[in-house]
Amino acid sequence: MKIKRFFAKDMRAALTQVKEELGADAVIMSNKKVTGGVEIVAALDSEELRAQPSPAASKAREELADRFDSAKRQLADDKVQLQSSSSRFAKVLHNFTGQSGDADQQSGQGSEADSLSALLQRQSKHYGDDPRHGRREEPQPSNHSYGERGYAGGGRAQEAARQPNGRQPARHQLDIGDYRRPAVPQAEPLYGARPADNRTESYRAESRFGASSQQKNRLDPSRYDPKARNHGADEIDAMRNEMASIRRLLEHQVSGLMWQEMERREPMRAMMIKRLEKMGLSQELADQLACYIPEDVPANEAWPALLDLLSDQIITAKDSILETGGVVALLGPTGVGKTTTIAKLAARAAMEFGPDQIAMVTTDTFRIGAHEQLATYGRIMGCPVRVAKDAEELADILHQLRHRRLVLLDTAGMGQRDIRLSEQLDTLMQNSGSQIRSFLVLPSTAQRRVLHETIEHFRRIPLSGCVLTKLDESLSLGEVISVSIQHALPIAYLADGQRVPEDIKVATGNYLVARANELLEQELSQQTHFWSSESSESQGADFYD
Repeated sequence: MKIKRFFAKDMRAALTQVKEELGADAVIMSNKKVTGGVEIVAALDSEELRAQPSPAASKAREELADRFDSAKRQLADDKVQLQSSSSRFAKVLHNFTGQSGDADQQSGQGSEADSLSALLQRQSKHYGDDPRHGRREEPQPSNHSYGERGYAGGGRAQEAARQPNGRQPARHQLDIGDYRRPAVPQAEPLYGARPADNRTESYRAESRFGASSQQKNRLDPSRYDPKARNHGADEIDAMRNEMASIRRLLEHQVSGLMWQEMERREPMRAMMIKRLEKMGLSQELADQLACYIPEDVPANEAWPALLDLLSDQIITAKDSILETGGVVALLGPTGVGKTTTIAKLAARAAMEFGPDQIAMVTTDTFRIGAHEQLATYGRIMGCPVRVAKDAEELADILHQLRHRRLVLLDTAGMGQRDIRLSEQLDTLMQNSGSQIRSFLVLPSTAQRRVLHETIEHFRRIPLSGCVLTKLDESLSLGEVISVSIQHALPIAYLADGQRVPEDIKVATGNYLVARANELLEQELSQQTHFWSSESSESQGADFYD
């Protein structure tokens, strides 16, 4: 597809330019007013471009065809004249060699007849065997007299045949040379060529005409030039990018029109969607939830109903870690609070079951002094803390602690794109002697895309749930709620502080949604206060002054 921009003073002149450049089948993509006139973006399909040859190419093709036809006609005339001359010359030679009747005369002329026959054969071979001249018809012998278009030596040949002694004169060799050059009228030369070379030059011209296009294609340097090919690929990529940008623009316009139509027909649904998106939920989830709210419900009742519906969509794991026990591993990126969360869980379990039923194991050998923090918590609580350097050592430690009610496994903090993450996950998966339940620790302050990518990378091993941390630092909980719903990942605990073991709670959907709604109300109140408060206006005036 060929896309081009046109600038003109008015729309009429711009359309005229489009028609002259691209033809009547061009499509107007966009038009707008610019400084000095208007701008039009028009496009033409590549198939139409190939179907419509340029006028210059058509005219050149017609001229070349006319010249080729005239050359073919001239070549045919030359062929006819040459065939006529050859036949007449053969007849003369036949009459000259066949009129002598006595044996003496035949014997006297034997050598000369042989030379004439050899000459005729050479000429026939020269004109007949050459593939460029085509096949020649064999000359038919004729007994009629020769003299209509007399040759220069025709009379002398007949007089020599009537000599009484039957011998040729000494000039007979010269007369034969005259027969070899018949004085027939020659056609006018074609394009300045000599008459004898007309047919050869015409054939060469015809051959060059037929092979010129093939030779041009074979010798075209652009076919083998990497720069030329790269230039063509760059043009194609630029065209694709431009088409993609046009498509995105059209999609944006269509989505805007659809949103305006929904606001006009379903204002309650549109308002609920905007508020859910303001909370931090994704557009898809907000649209799905708003569909369940009828349009006739008042706004003060629609929002609480929508929050209840949202809390029902959240999956919770309740207090599965402390109630079920076993070997529990906490996974997650660096700095999300895995070690602090393990200390909180261990402290609560020690208070409920006793410190002799709790043990902590760390596999973080990458950071300097990484296990010292966990060892300090273990000394305070009276719980043993072990360090495992590899999979074999981890299996031995877990076998030694198999009688403990709860064994908490702290892993090294690694980003979802860290190549060492695979080694750590493989270590947990290879330890088949103990059944390890894995919980993913997610910070509620992370972006939605980061949370999505983290879950996708850590799901190489089965995840029993997740623990949400840093709720006290987050300004919006809709992102983490939306991600947990979309991935169907149960939420086990909520951590909202650094205190051990106070700042950890069992996750419930109602509490999480209420906390998210509280943050939303605070944000909306701050925005309203900024625009309506007199003190804020005065502070803003002082700032600009």
